[in-house]
Amino acid sequence: MVAVLFSLIAFFSAPAKTERAESLLAMDSLKRPGRAKIIPIDTAGRFLQVNRIFIVGNKITRDQIILRELTLRPGDIIYNQELQSVLDLDKKKIFNLRLFNTVEIRTLELESDKIDLLIDVNERWYTFPAPIFELSDRNFNEWWQTYDHDFSRVNYGLRLYQFNMRGRNETLRLTAQFGFVRKFEVMYRFPYIDKKQKQGLAISADFSEVKNLAYKTLDHKLVFSDSLNPDKDIMRTTKGASIVYTYRPSFYESHAFTLAYRNVTIDDTIAITNPNYFGDGRKNQQYTTLSYLFNSEHRDYVAYPLNGYQISALVNWNGLTRHEDLQRFEITASASLHRDLKNELYLSNNTVAYWSAPQDIPYSNYGSLGYRRQVVRGYEVFVVEGPYYLLNKSTLKKRIFSRTYHWGAMPIPQFRHIPLSIYVKTYADLAYVKNYPNYATENTLTLTNKVLTGAGAGIDIVASYDMVIRLEYSFNGEGDGGFFLNLRKEF
Repeated sequence: MVAVLFSLIAFFSAPAKTERAESLLAMDSLKRPGRAKIIPIDTAGRFLQVNRIFIVGNKITRDQIILRELTLRPGDIIYNQELQSVLDLDKKKIFNLRLFNTVEIRTLELESDKIDLLIDVNERWYTFPAPIFELSDRNFNEWWQTYDHDFSRVNYGLRLYQFNMRGRNETLRLTAQFGFVRKFEVMYRFPYIDKKQKQGLAISADFSEVKNLAYKTLDHKLVFSDSLNPDKDIMRTTKGASIVYTYRPSFYESHAFTLAYRNVTIDDTIAITNPNYFGDGRKNQQYTTLSYLFNSEHRDYVAYPLNGYQISALVNWNGLTRHEDLQRFEITASASLHRDLKNELYLSNNTVAYWSAPQDIPYSNYGSLGYRRQVVRGYEVFVVEGPYYLLNKSTLKKRIFSRTYHWGAMPIPQFRHIPLSIYVKTYADLAYVKNYPNYATENTLTLTNKVLTGAGAGIDIVASYDMVIRLEYSFNGEGDGGFFLNLRKEF
């Protein structure tokens, strides 16, 4: 009930119209400015012409990557009373590239009706040889409560991220992972492959082996195969590759088309114990996937939004020919709204709808509530599977601390800037999941075909490099309560 109330408040307080902007022409380089006077934006009505745009602080990032996000370009004329709001929006767009610690845009007066723009950025550290030490389970709470914090379920290895390759915001990711899941992966993303900076491309390939596999669900908890065949080293092997084409015609809307291939093989024991794992007792599943993703992003800061909205839709078509092992069509739609209620008080609401067909598909391909951010808070240790579901999450939070520290003694300049914010919050979630045919026979605890509710209170800690730590105490509709730790934002 609280979630529905939050939704109505958020809906009726939404802005009446959305500011949009045209795409910029790419620019290569600009010289640094000479002496110029920094002017405030006065209240007298006059028109200003943008003369030049200067960028400082970008030792690696190419100018055109930053200029792509600007509404204004040299020669444009703008009414002075509108200038500051346009620059504020452009500052947020540049920051949302996630390439910089800080972004500032200032105006430099040349004449009474002519200005230059100075963009001052502080670049992040772009090379991360990140050690892998992570849980193989869906979240920390499942690992801690359901599997008694068993360290044999931990993955370890090395994941190398090279962000902003060639200064063009390209990304290279290499993964070598061992432990509970052995995985090797390579991915390269080109955000722009054309001069107008509207089209992009990403390619990837991966290989993984799993020693212990969740082969069925009992009482809405995953049952693993460790006791089925203890002498068997590998229970599932997966090979895959994909290519993604992206199109970003404007600042706020983007489209992505993906063509992928998967080849998965399981051990004989899994196929015998659960013949519906791949269906009909099969040990191998091969299929291609064609997907389309639309994203309309209007949030202030995507790493931890406080104002704005986002709308996205994902369409997946598995099995492009009738002879493939999986035939499935699924749609996921999501809408998020974030409102600044003033006085450091913020309201957020997120709604997700999922639908798939047909319903008689193999167990390994079930759609489910309980992974990543699609969770009713209070039900983190449960998996609720179904061909369609509806989820609504609402949060009311208060910022109680916000400060940026400057660590002058740090020898690496990219780590001297340390922002830290703390929020206290209360929240309420609800969801409904339709069950698969005969699904209830596998569960004495039935969470499908009924409304799930969760509520609680907590603390969010937001730090540098998009780090978010959520400490929450939640109650669910089954009467259970508990403390939950999460290391990603809510939605």
